[in-house]
Order: sequence, then structure tokens, then C-alpha cells
Amino acid sequence: MTAPYARKRFGQHFLVQPAIAERIVDLAALDGSGTALEIGPGRGALTDLLAARATRLVLVEVDRDLAAALRVRFATSSTVEVIEGDVLRLDLAAHLEAVAPVSVVANLPYNISTPVLMQLLGTPQLFTRLVLMLQREVAERICAAPGGKDYGGLSIVVQVVATARIAMRVPPGAFSPVPKVESAVVVIEPLHPAPLDAAQRRALRHVVRTAFSRRRKQMQNVIAPLTDDPYGVLGALGIDPKARPETLSPAHFVRLSEALGGQPRAESEERKAESGKRKAESSDL
Repeated sequence: MTAPYARKRFGQHFLVQPAIAERIVDLAALDGSGTALEIGPGRGALTDLLAARATRLVLVEVDRDLAAALRVRFATSSTVEVIEGDVLRLDLAAHLEAVAPVSVVANLPYNISTPVLMQLLGTPQLFTRLVLMLQREVAERICAAPGGKDYGGLSIVVQVVATARIAMRVPPGAFSPVPKVESAVVVIEPLHPAPLDAAQRRALRHVVRTAFSRRRKQMQNVIAPLTDDPYGVLGALGIDPKARPETLSPAHFVRLSEALGGQPRAESEERKAESGKRKAESSDL
């Protein structure tokens, strides 16, 4: 059977180096007694390895031809389930709650990597470990420390609920077709129990989006759309009103979100227009 070709609309770049596939699966730390979820298995470079190490393997593939090929490939296996569909439209909890916690392995298309990560971290209780192939720049943003150029909203939202590290870098030549960017594999381990509940995470994301749409401004101006008393809020938290968002730690943002109560006051039309011009970094949070 001829291997399905890569479809540009799905952002497909298939991993073709077996040694790298082995290293990625090793990072999932499967011991033969748990469930694994693979998002975007494609031609299955990782899939056989995962199937051999997990008691149950759930595959989510949006490409109908690839999904059909995977169903044929694992037709005789009772431990491998193939779900054809867009992972961003799936109710993962419905599929995984009975077998959670689950390890996730994914070679994600670059154009949906952050939305998928946000979806996964929206239900952190379902997962023990996320092993994700991402564009190198995105991986660096996830793991960045305060004060650096890569540090931003994505860094904070991930680091508040999980530990994250770059485990390996992957050159463009490891894929077919060859992408124009470098990749990296990030290992993300959600904290259990989750430090924040769902409502607190939503409130935090709102504050972070607001802050990093104004990252060049001082904090006294950053939170002005969120409170009538920015000096009082910042002073009570021991935050310098003249500090800029990229200098504050994830813990600072958690405390700030709690102090603001997750109830933003209405922005003026002028402020909304200004804010909308600078949301590129944080719009997918």
C-alpha cells in the first residue's frame, strides 16, 4: 500500500528517522501498564513503538486516508483505537476519563500546536506526561524564564500548572517533507493536584493575555483596564508599578489574577482598539 502523501492544509511533516522516534517514545516513560494517546500519528513512525509499550493506545488522526491506513494496520489489535477527527473538536475527557491518567505523545503541526497544548492543559488531571514535538521557538517560549526575550504568556500559563523542559532538538532533515524551521521535543508534566481550578485558570489566562498585549508598558498601565485601582492592587502584592510584564514570575501573575478577582472591568473602545493591535503572541492562550 502506497504511503499517503503529506497534505499542506494539515501542516503535515512526517518523522522519518527511526532513532529519533525511539528517543521520543523513551521520553514518554511508558512501562507497559498505562494508556497512551498519540495525536497526529501520520504514517506511524511512533505508533508501533507506542503500541508495544502501552496496554492501550488511542490514536487521533484528522486525515481520513491516514486514519484508514492505521485502521488496516491495527485491525487485529484489541488494544489500539483509531479516532478519525480533529483533536481540537474532540471531547478528550469523554474518551480518556475511564483510563486516565494518560501519557500523550504528539508530532504536532506547527499551526495548531499552541491550541492543542492549551486544550490538553485544560484538563491536566487526565495526563501524567506530554511529550510534544513543536517548532523550536514555541518550545523555547514554553520553557523560558522571566526576563528573557522568549518569556511571555505561553510560558506563564504552562509553568503555573506543569513542569516543562526541552528534552531534545530535532533538525529539519528528520522529516518528510523537510520543514523550513527547526523542531524540539518538550516534556511537560502536569502538577497533581492541579494548583488552580478551571475558573482560576481562565481568570489567569485573561490577565496574562491583557498583560502581554501590552508587554512594553509598565504594570500600572497594563492592569488599568482590569481595575480602578492599579496602584493599590500592585502595592498590596509588592509589585513595582513600573515593572514590565516580562519581569514578573508565574507566581506573581497567579497572585495578581487572584487579587483582580477574575472580573475585568469594561474597556473603552479606544483601549480595545489599541489592545487588538498587539495580541499576536497571546491570542492563542
